[in-house]
Amino acid sequence: MVKIDWDKIKTVFLDLDGTLLDLHFDNHFWLEYVPIHFADKHSISVDIAKQQLSGLYGEFGGTLNWYCVDFWTQRIGLDIRKLKQDVSHKIAIRPYAEEFLQMLAISGKRIVLVTNAHEASILIKMRKTNLQKYFHRILSSHQFGLAKEEAGFWQKLNNEEPFDNSSTLFIDDNLTVLKAAAEYGIEHLRAITLPDSMGPEILTDDFAAISSYKEIM
Repeated sequence: MVKIDWDKIKTVFLDLDGTLLDLHFDNHFWLEYVPIHFADKHSISVDIAKQQLSGLYGEFGGTLNWYCVDFWTQRIGLDIRKLKQDVSHKIAIRPYAEEFLQMLAISGKRIVLVTNAHEASILIKMRKTNLQKYFHRILSSHQFGLAKEEAGFWQKLNNEEPFDNSSTLFIDDNLTVLKAAAEYGIEHLRAITLPDSMGPEILTDDFAAISSYKEIM
């Protein structure tokens, strides 16, 4: 893990799911909870529901539709907003994430949430965690019409929220997103080794990574 020279950092971009929040909520929701309701709606087994949904998930992964609550509500005929609200008690902040945000606030950094999460998901999660108070801005890729993985997103973000590549730190658990940020030229990047507390550690390729925010506080 490469230490961060905080004197060089003026802006901090942070992802939400898997970065500040435990990705276990989302994995449980899409891989376990949604299939149960999909199976009930279509009178099929949960295993068959999982197979059918897995094919759909794979078809739209990495696109804006994958992250869109309205898209999935229409595509599979389930009220995704309501279902997320029903299990919102499972939403959890990653260890030391809030303390890290407090440190950034005290140090005077500009703190911006840059997430692929749909606005409806953000609202549910902020109501649960109250993390919104730490951010100067909360920006969803849905505002730009491009997912963070897609070409053109980072320039659109820079047009809306100007930043300098050499003084910006970006932390995200999605390696494809980090690669897109690196290609744009952002110099200070960090991956997350355990985005889902109940899942395996991930290999972070060529990116420096953290397992706990204590490492960079």
